[in-house]
Amino acid sequence: MTRAHATSASLRDRLRAQLADLKMPGALEALDDVLRRSDAGELSAPTAIEQLLGAHITLRNARRLQTAMRSARLPAIKTLADFDFSFQPSVKREQLESLHTLGFIERKENVVLLGPPGVGKTHLALSLAVAAAESGRRVYFTTLADLLHSLEDAQAAGRLLPRIRTLVFPSLMIIDEIGYLPITRNGAMLFFQLMSRRYEHASTVLTSNKGFEEWGEVFGDELMAAALIDRLVHHCHIVNIRGNSFRLRQHAELARRLHQPPPQPAGRRSRRQEDPAE
Repeated sequence: MTRAHATSASLRDRLRAQLADLKMPGALEALDDVLRRSDAGELSAPTAIEQLLGAHITLRNARRLQTAMRSARLPAIKTLADFDFSFQPSVKREQLESLHTLGFIERKENVVLLGPPGVGKTHLALSLAVAAAESGRRVYFTTLADLLHSLEDAQAAGRLLPRIRTLVFPSLMIIDEIGYLPITRNGAMLFFQLMSRRYEHASTVLTSNKGFEEWGEVFGDELMAAALIDRLVHHCHIVNIRGNSFRLRQHAELARRLHQPPPQPAGRRSRRQEDPAE
């Protein structure tokens, strides 16, 4: 490396000051390595700039996700890349990839994931939440049981309307586990109020182990369930998952490992092998 190609210390200091002033900590962390590779001729000027900007974007997205994890109450980080499509061939990869471009949020459409327990509904719902959070959108995750407790507590405190207004605000709401626990008539009415307020104002992703034809039983009111479904599916993407449970597969794999006989040490024979007269 010649003096002509080496980045001067004063230039490095100016770049650091500028990146700090622009509040670009990711680029600031990557600066020394990018300049070293640039001085060595490994990176062209445009590529070096791209590397700095990419480092900043990566750190910004990671921080956004950490903030979203806290405010959205996401129970785990799941991505579409982690989903095993080979195990669930009923899931159309093209449909999920299209949903992860988040156009449905721009259009204020809903997504409903239907299927038996353990098939990956929550995983896919969380992956949409992660994608939305990384893009800077406000996200909120809840189970239906927790949501209804929140609404009933607000109603008892005379704060129902402010609570509903708060829940209408997120660009994407994930409501998990519809159909797993019984719902009171009051809870069903509160849920209907919230969904009516979010209708055509914001997007909601719902997961359920019950088909729509069973929602009347879930909510204890056929007419209310029909009105709710009508609002949900008016602008909606439905993902039906028909397959085996990921959790059961994991349990089966664990059981197989636990019941495998221990390997025999090399050179050791069984007693029957040692005494053929037996």
